Amino acid sequence: MKRVTLLSAACLTLASSTGAQERVDPMAATVAQWFTMIEKSFVSLANAMPADRWNFAPKDGQFSGVRTFAEQVKHVACANYAFFNEVEHKEPPPRCESGGPSPARTKDELMQYLRESFAYAGQVMRRLTPANALDAVEGPYGGKTTRLGISTLAVWHATDHYGQLVVYLRMNGIVPPASAGTVP
Repeated sequence: MKRVTLLSAACLTLASSTGAQERVDPMAATVAQWFTMIEKSFVSLANAMPADRWNFAPKDGQFSGVRTFAEQVKHVACANYAFFNEVEHKEPPPRCESGGPSPARTKDELMQYLRESFAYAGQVMRRLTPANALDAVEGPYGGKTTRLGISTLAVWHATDHYGQLVVYLRMNGIVPPASAGTVP
């Protein structure tokens, strides 16, 4: 019982800290807290890679044909839009596997695209409620699932690519901000 009470209190605290005008359901806050954590870590990690290394892709061993650092970041940004467009029953951007339709190319442009994608996704995620969380969602990026299902998929997806990009940073002699204790 104490665990449930503590979890509820934590969720309500998170929900109340998002702004006086916005009430976030505790269920949404529970998922959103993990999405916010990966957002901060991912954005910090992406920013840590110098602009002149954004075209880096590992080539030795089993890394043949992998995305560049820039392509990974662009893929995650596009996927954030895709997942949450599906939650809103909108048409998701095409070809997120290869970066999607955004014209962003430079580090600055891609960082802006990434930040905007996390902001959009977070806004949509925070509108989850027990009444709509199990509404059916279907599309090319999440298959047949629910709003809650695709929201948790988005957390997993960003985390998966974060792990890949940690390797890219370390291969370039850079300690990821989360490992260095410098994530805001």
